Amino acid sequence: MNGERFELIETPMAGLHLIQRAVLGDQRGSLSRLFCPDDLAVFGWQWPVAQVNHSYSRQRGTVRGLHMQMPPHSEAKLVTCLRGAVWDVAVDLREGSETFLHWHGVRLSAENACSYLIPPGFAHGFQTLTDDAELLYCHSHPYVAEAEFGVHYREPKLEIPWPMPVTETSRKDRHYLYLPQEFTGFNYEMPSL
Repeated sequence: MNGERFELIETPMAGLHLIQRAVLGDQRGSLSRLFCPDDLAVFGWQWPVAQVNHSYSRQRGTVRGLHMQMPPHSEAKLVTCLRGAVWDVAVDLREGSETFLHWHGVRLSAENACSYLIPPGFAHGFQTLTDDAELLYCHSHPYVAEAEFGVHYREPKLEIPWPMPVTETSRKDRHYLYLPQEFTGFNYEMPSL
C-alpha cells in the first residue's frame, strides 16, 4: 500500500508499520507531511490525535521505555524523529497474538524520513544513537496515569539487544519489574482494514 505522501514498509507483526514519508524539496529546503488521518487510514490509523508529545534526549545511549497504556486507555502512537537518530522498539503485548512477546526495532532519524506506526497493545521504547535526539509522538489517547504500564528495558523474556551501552535511563524505567511468568498480555481488538 502506497500513497502520494506515505509509503508502507512492512514489519513482521500485524498492525505495526514503518511509514516512509515523501520529502519534497527545492532550493529553499524541504517539506514532508508528518500526519494526515486520511492518508494514514490505509495503514491502520483510525483515531483522532488526542495528544502530541515531544521528547529531547541529551546523551547518546539513553534508553526511554518500554511504555504503554493498558485498556481501556490503550493508545496508538505515530513516532517521528525530528533530530538525530534513535533505535526504536515496539513489543507485542497483545493477548493471543501470534507474535506475543516478540519485538521489532527500526532506525528512525531526521534524515531517513520514516515514522513508526505502533498500534494499541504494543509497548514502546527507544535508544538514542546520537546526542541531542528529538522525537515527536502523535497519540490516539491522552495520558492516564492509572493506566500506565512499563516493561523493564532489560526484560529477559525479550532479550532486546540495545545497540550500544545504556548511558541514561529514568529512575522509573530502571525500577519497572520484569514480566511475571504467568503474564498472558492485554486484550485488544485489532482494527479491521
